[in-house]
Amino acid sequence: MSSTKTCSTSLSTANVLEAALSGDERQGRLAAGQDPAKRQQILEGADRVFSTMGFDAASMNDITREAGVSKGTIYVYFDSKEELFLELCIGYRDKLFSGIYSAFEGNHNLRDALIAFGKALSIKVTSDMVIRSQRVVIGVAQRMPSMSRSFYEQGPKKGQAIVKAFLEKHVAAGDLEIEDTELATHQLSDLMMSGLFKRRLFGFTDKEPTEEEINRAVIGGVDMFLRAYGKR
Repeated sequence: MSSTKTCSTSLSTANVLEAALSGDERQGRLAAGQDPAKRQQILEGADRVFSTMGFDAASMNDITREAGVSKGTIYVYFDSKEELFLELCIGYRDKLFSGIYSAFEGNHNLRDALIAFGKALSIKVTSDMVIRSQRVVIGVAQRMPSMSRSFYEQGPKKGQAIVKAFLEKHVAAGDLEIEDTELATHQLSDLMMSGLFKRRLFGFTDKEPTEEEINRAVIGGVDMFLRAYGKR
């Protein structure tokens, strides 16, 4: 292709792209709903409202006032308070749970890696903030199933995939003998948090478990898991 033809093609492409841009984009302004600072402003306002009033009592009007934005603006960014709550939960969870899978990295002993992971997971899952979020999601699951499904898919399901891959690696290495690694992944988490999570979730105890309680549950659960699936 000649240089003249190449240049002509490039100019045509540029014209098409320019025509596709809105006036705001050409002037350097963000399109509606695309300003990260405004989005964060709304999220912070929603966080304060949910923390003070709870999920059910809060309304979009409350969030609008607290965030200092108009009703028209808030609906450009979020369709509902459920969407706002879900995004807040995902953001907090990403920060809170970052690093808990580091025990799976390197060449750690299998038992030591599972115990280290179990302790880190139990501390996070039984924390006040996570328990409050879980209760809200469970409370609205029947009338808003899409919200509870999204909560599960964005959090627990992703974590389970990481654990499942770790178990499969050790099955391939000959350390574990597991036919159904997906089932074993669920069994492992249940065993590691036996007597911890449900008591917190249902309000049987309002205090986060002690280090001693976590160690007892996690070590006992991991050892039971390895007795069932460890190579004999």
